[in-house]
Amino acid sequence: MAAATKPRRRGKGIGLALPAMLLLAVFFVVPVIALLLRSVTEPQLGLHNYQTLIATTTYAKIFWNTFMVSAVVTAVTILLGYPVAWLLSILPGRWAAIGFGIILLSMWTNLLARTYAWMVLLQSTGVINRTLKALGIIDTPLQLINNLTGVTIGMVYIMLPFFILPLQATFRTIDPAILQAASLCGAGRWQAFRRVLLPLSLPGILSGGLIVFVMSLGYFVTPALLGGTSNMMLAELIAQLVQSLLNWGLGGAAAFVLLVVTLALYALQVRFFGAPGRES
Repeated sequence: MAAATKPRRRGKGIGLALPAMLLLAVFFVVPVIALLLRSVTEPQLGLHNYQTLIATTTYAKIFWNTFMVSAVVTAVTILLGYPVAWLLSILPGRWAAIGFGIILLSMWTNLLARTYAWMVLLQSTGVINRTLKALGIIDTPLQLINNLTGVTIGMVYIMLPFFILPLQATFRTIDPAILQAASLCGAGRWQAFRRVLLPLSLPGILSGGLIVFVMSLGYFVTPALLGGTSNMMLAELIAQLVQSLLNWGLGGAAAFVLLVVTLALYALQVRFFGAPGRES
């Protein structure tokens, strides 16, 4: 009886998901296929667009900038976000709610407004440089904008909530009695962190880190405003190729490379650590 009702429930679930699947097929799968076809047919049939991306030094530098900045942003976000996520998981309810409110408020604020705010803060006459000069730490203003430093600072700020929230959910699943047992067995704070808390929170770190890295690969607004033209990233290149140069073939090839890298990273995570959300 139970075996007969199980396929029926599964069919009902697929039926409910059908509108969303059709939406994805029409507005994601079909455009991706069209983009792939244009990348190998324009201006002529072949793989010359991909050869151009690989062989041209300028495009190679843009790929390097994109992956390097994404890796640095992910590493810094993990270092800054880990203690915040842990703090949110152990704070009393009211204080945790306030912390969540601050994080969500930063997410809900308009992206352009946040990026322009960083432009004001990081410029030569901004608050950061003026404060450092007033404290006697620097004599001349630091160059914090129109370079990769500005891009990294702005993107870390924007990406922090996307790491903190999934990691905090992982912390919530860890039984505090395990840490108490480690302490009773003689483990110090560092040992309890390194041998108990860190391994148990690893699925959350990987899920949050993958989200941040993949989002950073395709980010457009913040690198365009804080990075300047000499530090272009891949999303800016695609926009310029399609909108300004009308080179859909080369733009499609760059976009398809970005998509393949993203799917490959996701496949690696699923292969070695399981699909996100199925850790338990």
